[in-house]
Amino acid sequence: MRRRDLITLLGGAVAAWPLAARAQQVIPRTIGVLGSATPASQGERYAVFAERLRALGWIEKRNVTFEYRWAHGRTEAYSEIAAEFVRLKVDVIVTSGTAAVAAAKQTTSAIPIVFATAGDPVGTGLVASLARPGGNVTGLSLQQTDLAAKRLELLREVVPGLRRVGVLGNVGSAGAVLDMREIEATARALGLDPVVLEIRRAEDIAPALETLKGNAQALYLASDPLVTSERARINALAVAARLATMHQLREHIEAGGLMSYGPNSPDLWRRAADLVDKILRGTKPADIPVEQPTKFDLVINLKTAKGLGLAIPPTLLARADEAIE
Repeated sequence: MRRRDLITLLGGAVAAWPLAARAQQVIPRTIGVLGSATPASQGERYAVFAERLRALGWIEKRNVTFEYRWAHGRTEAYSEIAAEFVRLKVDVIVTSGTAAVAAAKQTTSAIPIVFATAGDPVGTGLVASLARPGGNVTGLSLQQTDLAAKRLELLREVVPGLRRVGVLGNVGSAGAVLDMREIEATARALGLDPVVLEIRRAEDIAPALETLKGNAQALYLASDPLVTSERARINALAVAARLATMHQLREHIEAGGLMSYGPNSPDLWRRAADLVDKILRGTKPADIPVEQPTKFDLVINLKTAKGLGLAIPPTLLARADEAIE
């Protein structure tokens, strides 16, 4: 090869190197996180979610970015946030709670949506079926309605002679409404008298609980972003009214609630990361079955029990996964 040809060949190769390097650069995928409540109440769950994604090879600022938005329990904000994610052209939307998932689904039929928790995804129309979700939505079901009897039985073990139980929930949340209906029916089947308290906003909570003073021995909380955001105030009001509380989420017990029984939240969020991983690697949400919880936790706040003058039976304490002092 002549010297001039060699120089020309090398010059062309050098000029091509930046193009090749650019071609090999990874364009990060974007995950839109629609937090239905607040960073304080849900931040730990999303930290577990991000940690699991890292273990699966999705490293923030390298091949994935997160866009976090928080609704602070305001259901009207869900659609606004979902619309913003559409404008940002995120690759997948991750959220929790029936209302937030429904708002995202109504906003986009193209962007995949993964929910870490939803009360009854089939009954509320989020998916066609658990085995074949169809559309652009999949995730994990909380099986809320299946746990109603178990939670009421636990309350009966703690509250001697339990007769009347308040059932408080946000009627603006489809998942909470289903849970309230199930609890009301189950309570009657167990010989208990349910007192249903419907709320729509934070200002409704105190007046609702005031009606239970001296009129009930326990309070069941149907969880949704509003109740989660107001959990500390609800628990303080319940203790003042001498009400033993039953919750679905451990976070509510850390905030002064008496007991919670439900699916292990960190486990659900780790599994939600697995579903997102599948989608980012090319699987369609319609082909990913909705999964069920496999791990359930019973958490008891002993300080709250003492404040209410309740003695936790040793047999129940032995079954608890965690007792908060």
